[in-house]
Amino acid sequence: MGNDIIWLRRENRLTERRTPLLPQGARTLIEHGYNVIVEHSQKRIIADSEYENAGCTIVASGSWVNAPKEAIILGLKELPPIPEKLKNTHIYFAHAYKSQSGWQELLSRFTKGGGNLLDLEYMVDQNGKRVVAFGYWAGYMGAALALLHWHSKQNGSSYLDQGLSPFEKASALDKVIEKLKSPTRNPKVLIIGAGGRSGKGAFEILSHHGADITCWGRNETKNIDRKLIIDHDILINCAFVKHKIAPFLRKNDITNKMRLSVVADVSCDPFSSFNPIPLYHDTTTWDSPYINVQGDLGQHAIDIIAIDNLPSLLPHEASIEFSEQLLPHLITLKNRAHDPVWLQTQASFDKAVNTLNNNIIIVPQPSHAIG
Repeated sequence: MGNDIIWLRRENRLTERRTPLLPQGARTLIEHGYNVIVEHSQKRIIADSEYENAGCTIVASGSWVNAPKEAIILGLKELPPIPEKLKNTHIYFAHAYKSQSGWQELLSRFTKGGGNLLDLEYMVDQNGKRVVAFGYWAGYMGAALALLHWHSKQNGSSYLDQGLSPFEKASALDKVIEKLKSPTRNPKVLIIGAGGRSGKGAFEILSHHGADITCWGRNETKNIDRKLIIDHDILINCAFVKHKIAPFLRKNDITNKMRLSVVADVSCDPFSSFNPIPLYHDTTTWDSPYINVQGDLGQHAIDIIAIDNLPSLLPHEASIEFSEQLLPHLITLKNRAHDPVWLQTQASFDKAVNTLNNNIIIVPQPSHAIG
């Protein structure tokens, strides 16, 4: 069968309900000659029965570890730590090409097992533009959480304090925001990186709920005016940063003279030296969605939301958009040696392995890493 097997694995992360392949997409792959295997999952946004009705074979959760070597394993987020050696070709967001924590160990699992990684983050066209991304819904959801937090704090306590769970549809999220909205004023919000996918998603929901929005792009961040930044109630960071720049916000900027109280770091890269908001050192979680950061003088504090799987909170919409982007490329997997996108994706993996083998740090240049 060779590359004819596409195996959709159950996501290992407990909070991940998204899927990169919908049943109608699976049916299309079957029509193109693929054997589509789908692992049982109770938390996936799409029921097993819908895949079965589309002609897929349903198998036990986690059984990809025993899949034929030729099977291509499809997922979204991180793999479990076992098996130590990976023999298959895997498609998912690995986050291992920018010297992130644990990157050597992960790539070594592929080299030891003879496997291959086609990282979704590095699927780019001939112009270097990403062809699949969750960016829009990351920005949308990041801005939504900032609104939920800011509006509810006007009444004393945060909606986020109860923890988060996915919203079935964007319409359900809208109803919650409307219920919590302050009757006296709308927030003044700054989006940095407003021209990208995530920035556009943030703008969409902010404008829908009446926020006073300022949009910044690259020109505005060349010489950063931090006085303007802190004169907003909310900062949404959607900037794609591929080299070290001056930080957007520093601890000594946090004083009792500032208006800013909420930061939603959609880009969320606390483990990178390129992080333009170096005020925190780990991601926040669904159970604890924000952290409180005090300024150097302890006079004032801001709340930072830094969740690294924001689109998972809107799994329905996020899965629809992403799977539609990915499907045309899944169709070409059998002949990926002739597909420029897959060739570039393969080249990024080969370069990373070369970096590993030569014990040097070379950073490939991806687009925005939201997954």
